[in-house]
Amino acid sequence: MTTRRPWARRAAVTAVSASALVAMAAPANAATSTGKVDYATWQKDCQTVMDQALPYLKQRIAAAEPGKKQAIVFDIDNTTLETDFGFSFPQPANKPVLNVAEYAQEHGVSLFFVTARPGIIYAPTEWNLEHDGYDVSGLYVRGLFDLFKDVAAYKTAQRVDIENKGYDIIANIGNSATDLSGGHADQTFKLPDYNGQLS
Repeated sequence: MTTRRPWARRAAVTAVSASALVAMAAPANAATSTGKVDYATWQKDCQTVMDQALPYLKQRIAAAEPGKKQAIVFDIDNTTLETDFGFSFPQPANKPVLNVAEYAQEHGVSLFFVTARPGIIYAPTEWNLEHDGYDVSGLYVRGLFDLFKDVAAYKTAQRVDIENKGYDIIANIGNSATDLSGGHADQTFKLPDYNGQLS
């Protein structure tokens, strides 16, 4: 167990404040008259969440202890990539998230991607992320036996593995509760999924 430094307590207070703002700012059920959320609404709602994430990350990055490895964990589908809106390969990056990721990677933060995608598409997934501008420090996909496990438990276990490699996960960003539950991240940021409309 690590001892929290005074800056960590300040960051934790700020993180709670940021979390509260995200909860207030991110609409949960925005949809068109057809019942399906449109791209412009989704992008606006993603930007709202990332507008809360970036100041928090800037503070945490600036306060990093020398030699301490910082990381952000991202989900992939409808988080880092426009899965439900990008009907081509490679799938386009979700721009609000990419902008935050680029800031982090330019300031020495490692980016890890934890997805429920099966291992058979590891290579094209990694290529797609790198093609879009993400520096992939690690990509976790589900192996055969993982397909039978609870998704939230699987994703939590991958974050534990990242921590065991010596990283402080300063943020975990995803669009589903299964991306974010289970702890092992200093702060979570939830993008909209509109009650499960987006995978």
